[in-house]
Amino acid sequence: MKIRTVMPVLALSSALVLAGCSDDGSMADHDMGSGTGSSSSPSSGASPSTAAPDETGEEDADGQPNEADAMFLQMMHPHHAQATEMAQLVPGRTDNQAVLDLAAAIEQEQGPEMEQMAALLESYGEPAPSADMDAMEGMDHSSSGGMSGMSGMMTEEDMASLEAASGREFDQMWLSMMIEHHTGAVEMARTELEDGSDPQAQQLATDIIEAQEAEIATMEELISQP
Repeated sequence: MKIRTVMPVLALSSALVLAGCSDDGSMADHDMGSGTGSSSSPSSGASPSTAAPDETGEEDADGQPNEADAMFLQMMHPHHAQATEMAQLVPGRTDNQAVLDLAAAIEQEQGPEMEQMAALLESYGEPAPSADMDAMEGMDHSSSGGMSGMSGMMTEEDMASLEAASGREFDQMWLSMMIEHHTGAVEMARTELEDGSDPQAQQLATDIIEAQEAEIATMEELISQP
């Protein structure tokens, strides 16, 4: 770029010297003009003016939601809805205070997160997700199926068995299912951290990992108790 800028200036200077030999006043006028031209040329050159927009554009693009963000929120919302449904089954089926407290904590934690997911999807221009588990009928929730992103989801048969249990049997079944459910949520959240780009969705994924890994540790202790 420097070479291209200097050569026209040298040519212009030669022309001005010749003009000055025939007319001193004209040379003075041209000198002023060439000074202005030479000082403005670098500032309006392509290199400085295009670099900043490119850098700014890259920074803006990095924070924009992508398909991975939308997929994470669309799948995690019904995933949370089922965890909440499982938590609501606990009162009346067990007297284990630790399980009762854990279920209450899960419900209180995941309800607001579902609201945040719906709000983010709305900001993306995506339809609000449904918390109605009946709306998920016909979808393959198994970890080996087409909806592999929904790992950890319980089947209708699982939920029916859980609802029919009580006492110690219920505790063991509920803890085992919730550990699997939480593990699936952590996997989904880690995928969002790898593939997503929206800082808000990624922060939500980080919060989910931290909270649910801690709860998994608690549940593993409870399930091992005699």
